[in-house]
Amino acid sequence: MAGSREIRNKIKSVKNTQKITRAMEMVAASKMRKAQERMKKARPYGEKIRNVAAHMSRANTEYRHPFLIERDTVKKIGIIVITSDKGLCGGLNTNVLRKTLSQMKIWNNEGEQIEACCIGNKGLGFMSRIGANITSQVIGLGDTPDIARLIGAVKVVLDGYTQDQFDRVFIFYNRFINTMKQQPVMEQLLPLTDEVMQSENQIDAKAKTSWDYIYEPEAKSVIDDIMVRYVEALIYQAVAENMASEQSARMVAMKAASDNAGNVIDELTLIYNKSRQAAITKELSEIVGGAAAV
Repeated sequence: MAGSREIRNKIKSVKNTQKITRAMEMVAASKMRKAQERMKKARPYGEKIRNVAAHMSRANTEYRHPFLIERDTVKKIGIIVITSDKGLCGGLNTNVLRKTLSQMKIWNNEGEQIEACCIGNKGLGFMSRIGANITSQVIGLGDTPDIARLIGAVKVVLDGYTQDQFDRVFIFYNRFINTMKQQPVMEQLLPLTDEVMQSENQIDAKAKTSWDYIYEPEAKSVIDDIMVRYVEALIYQAVAENMASEQSARMVAMKAASDNAGNVIDELTLIYNKSRQAAITKELSEIVGGAAAV
């Protein structure tokens, strides 16, 4: 059994760690509320531009945007992997990266080439370790996602699809379900399909009617801008969802760490008391034995 001094030092060390995890839990809880509010505020814009893009995709115009055209063959795939910049958030990044790696293996077996755009330091490090072809990257987004910082890396992927460098584009991220549950998902970003562009409450016969807008100055320039803004809104929403998931997962992980530290402290305290009691009993026995010998 370890000595009393070693046990006291270990208890002190675990208590210091518990203070850190509790502080991180409270910070994550505060950031989680802000991230959830930011995610919810982005949804109305995403819903509106989704409806506009859905109507434009079925509009009676002679021009059809490349994002809406399905490719006959798929030889090269672009992926956008969204992860966090920091760790200590449980299995959040591990789950989405495991899903990404599993799908990449399927595509490699089918002979399809893959290029990755990494948003987040954890995803960038993982893709670098497995030797993936990384076309663009964004790290250090902080607690507030900025669309201006995302546009550069995203534009590389969008231009690649427009220039036939990619036949399909997929996005991987963690969807926020609730505080206790975050779901890793894979969504097809390009080409845009009716299922993606229609919201759940508008997939009906009325939403599928064909009608058109009046364009000014011309249909091509307006549709080009709208479609690019729409895809950027999808990616921004995915980043906001992933950040809300990150803070929720970190809060839960730090709470579990604090609880485990408390259990360890209780066990070490019990061991320390037993060790101290054994030492006192030993001293009393030596005193009694010495007195008896005299």
